[in-house]
Amino acid sequence: MTIFAADRFPTGTTAIRRDTYAGRVLTAMPHRVIHDTGGEIALACWPGVQSLVPTTWIDWLQTGNPASRDAALRAYAARQWELGRWTWRDTIWLSITTQGAFFSVNLYFNAEHHSLDRWYVNFQRPCQRTTEGIDTFDLALDLVVEPDLSRWTWKDQGEYDQSRRMGIITDAEHRGVQAARAEVVAMIESRHGVFGANWPEWRADPSWPVPILPAEAMGQSCMVSAASGA
Repeated sequence: MTIFAADRFPTGTTAIRRDTYAGRVLTAMPHRVIHDTGGEIALACWPGVQSLVPTTWIDWLQTGNPASRDAALRAYAARQWELGRWTWRDTIWLSITTQGAFFSVNLYFNAEHHSLDRWYVNFQRPCQRTTEGIDTFDLALDLVVEPDLSRWTWKDQGEYDQSRRMGIITDAEHRGVQAARAEVVAMIESRHGVFGANWPEWRADPSWPVPILPAEAMGQSCMVSAASGA
């Protein structure tokens, strides 16, 4: 897909990153645009940003109860979930997404002194651009990488396998993820692409206000509850 200059988001503007599934919004979070080349978009958010996420996810964050994650998968399979408001906390999150890729590369910085805490590769559906930002869908599997790229650990393989059994992740998406796994490991080992750039040196512009989630980013097929995050 060709991205024309008029379709790119100017640096410093707000873009909404949404997870969507079965034609409905699953998450919606506003970010500041760091850069947008058309082929690659870098977004950032920080503590205080308000978003909409599934209430099962909020419950898991607040309690650590693994049953909440199981409940989330059942809700996705049934195409029935509710959204609650959650306020981002603790870290500054920078994400870099390449057009057509089955993953995004994320950096999480300590919010107090901005040191890099970890790289985090999120495997996801290739993003689709909207007038407000980008839409994707988290495919459960993650790769957690040390700040110096010396070691990495696969995360949530069991949840990924369960999502496949429940039909949430399709065979085509599985093939995309399998290819992406090999691509990401090769990038880390060779310090290529995002992993060879100077993103760990990036700093948020302190003059930028917290991005706000507009009501129209919700779409028309969401159920929103009154649950809230800390």
